[in-house]
Amino acid sequence: MSRVLVTGAEGFTGHYLVAELLAAGYEVHGLVRQKTTEKALGAFTTSACDLLDSAALTGLVARIRPAYVVHLAAIAFVGHGDVDAIYRTNVVGTRNLLSALSAEADSLSAVLLASSANVYGNSTAGVIDEKTQPAPANDYAVSKLAMEYMAGIWADRLPINIVRPFNYTGIGQSVDFLLPKIVDHYRRKAPVLELGNLDVERDFSDVRTTVNCYRRLLNTPANSKVFNVCSGQGHTLRAVLDMAQQLSGHSLEVRVNSAFVRTNDVKKLIGSKVALEAAIGPVTGPDLRQTLEWMLSAYSE
Repeated sequence: MSRVLVTGAEGFTGHYLVAELLAAGYEVHGLVRQKTTEKALGAFTTSACDLLDSAALTGLVARIRPAYVVHLAAIAFVGHGDVDAIYRTNVVGTRNLLSALSAEADSLSAVLLASSANVYGNSTAGVIDEKTQPAPANDYAVSKLAMEYMAGIWADRLPINIVRPFNYTGIGQSVDFLLPKIVDHYRRKAPVLELGNLDVERDFSDVRTTVNCYRRLLNTPANSKVFNVCSGQGHTLRAVLDMAQQLSGHSLEVRVNSAFVRTNDVKKLIGSKVALEAAIGPVTGPDLRQTLEWMLSAYSE
């Protein structure tokens, strides 16, 4: 079996990616931050290591000697309050990982780094492709773009590709994020839902589709390419609320809470998946309505 190291393996995305890789026959080693002991389950093993502990990280990579790496570990919530932690984790932590991997470069076939479509900021390009000039509008996005530039330092030593996922969701995502918050309120039959800016439009994917793309990209020649991972379709927040109401049969009052309105919020973010499909073939999966129905049904059980 091909050996894969997945950082952030017990996070929301990591949970689904590990399942995707195991189903495809990979041997998966998960790197997590807070576990104190190793856990083995068939072809899945987790090891604890802080990305900011470069010596321990180097030792762990040398022991595992992965053929593939998918780097998911990051502070991924745009509204995270500790700005210093965002930059340390997303930039310095990634640099430490790439430094550790460079010592084992001979065994590596692919390194996939997860960036974010937030790097495009408030682009006016309509449907955004990878040639769109980045214009990050918040610290999270700046940290991800800085990570991309930093990764370029290692491009001649490591087989790196970068993904810029647009919004995706599914069962298990924190209610700090928009769609799980909406689903949770409709599931609980809450009378009121407080949100920030209602006049936003997003490209939403199902997490299962997203991790399927990640797995398929591991078999794509790694030469420092950047890929949008997206559905290519936009949905306004008001349309999402209408879907949730129809699926749940519940009507609630939606209020705009000024505390949730970010001045640097990205208004419209819709991606082009042309480059992605050229690399891995057709990208198919549940549409947004099916994903919301999946989430509502599961949480109602």
